[in-house]
Amino acid sequence: MNIGLRKINFGVISVVMFIISPFIALIALIAKLFKVDIHNLDPLKKRGPYSSYLVSKWLGNSGSAQHNRTFSIFLMPSLATFSLFVIYTFINGVYLSMTNWNGLNTGHELFVGLSNYVSMFNDYGFVYSLYKTILYSLLNIFAINIVAFFLAMLVTQNLKLKNLYRAGFFLPNLIGGLVLGYIWQFIFNRAVTSLGGSFATSLLVSGDTALLGLIIVVTWQYAGYIMMIYIAALQNVPQDLIEASKIDGANAYQRLRTIIMPLVAQAFTVSMFLTLVTSFKQYDTVMSLTNGGPGTLLPQWIASLFGLSALPAVSSNNLIALNIYQEAFSRYQLGVGQAKAIVFFIFLLSVSLLQVYYNKRKEVEL
Repeated sequence: MNIGLRKINFGVISVVMFIISPFIALIALIAKLFKVDIHNLDPLKKRGPYSSYLVSKWLGNSGSAQHNRTFSIFLMPSLATFSLFVIYTFINGVYLSMTNWNGLNTGHELFVGLSNYVSMFNDYGFVYSLYKTILYSLLNIFAINIVAFFLAMLVTQNLKLKNLYRAGFFLPNLIGGLVLGYIWQFIFNRAVTSLGGSFATSLLVSGDTALLGLIIVVTWQYAGYIMMIYIAALQNVPQDLIEASKIDGANAYQRLRTIIMPLVAQAFTVSMFLTLVTSFKQYDTVMSLTNGGPGTLLPQWIASLFGLSALPAVSSNNLIALNIYQEAFSRYQLGVGQAKAIVFFIFLLSVSLLQVYYNKRKEVEL
């Protein structure tokens, strides 16, 4: 027990010294001007366990102490910036999610506890946005990775213009989401509908098909980026194994399942993580493509959860990121919007960790 407590105390000492090391370095610099070395301490001198640890690891002239001081000094600017703009902002956001902040009463907002969270889950529009975001993300992850892997398989063959194909497939990723949405809005509403027949009606005018249009656009944009990850993995597959499997009579599917897929499993983990996070945070493209619309009726199963006898109208593509924006900056309920953002962060973090854990397990099994 004493050993465990001592390790905890050593850890606390290290954290404190890490924080104050830049100030100690400034004092040491000033002391050197007067030819005084404040680190000239004997680590072998008989002291207590804590003072000995402090001298040997932080204050003395030993290699370990110099390394720790240098490490803390060089890391401190980045850590201070991260703490100010990420950690402090997140903690302040948690507090604001428990207030009646509306953007106009800044500094005079009242603490309301968990009422924003309660009202959020009593909002059928938020539950519908969460459901639609999950549905969109699942379909989008599947579509992007399938298309990206197929393109990677294609451009790693012995094609004459494979480098040109790679650049062409990657090029849509360089277009901003807002611009991309307006371009594809014109394509769906004007170019495709001009073909007539089955294409006479735009995908974007119906709540049942608008999600498909969004998936097509995001897949076209993002598949080329994910393709580059798969290309790097495929190029590391030993060709000797492929040639040996051909000699043994393995067909293309067998080679893909037993050789290629296990060897590119790490690429699948990275690609699925990137597409998952991107899909859940989708905002700019859906904003410019459909602005959350078109309108549709709330699904019956969600209406039954809230005890609604009639089905209210909702925006079919109102994904959760757009819903948070509208709550905060269109309805000026920034406290509620912040509460939604906190729940969204926790949900996305949990899903991402589960996805990485599951894919890592699959890597071992493969």
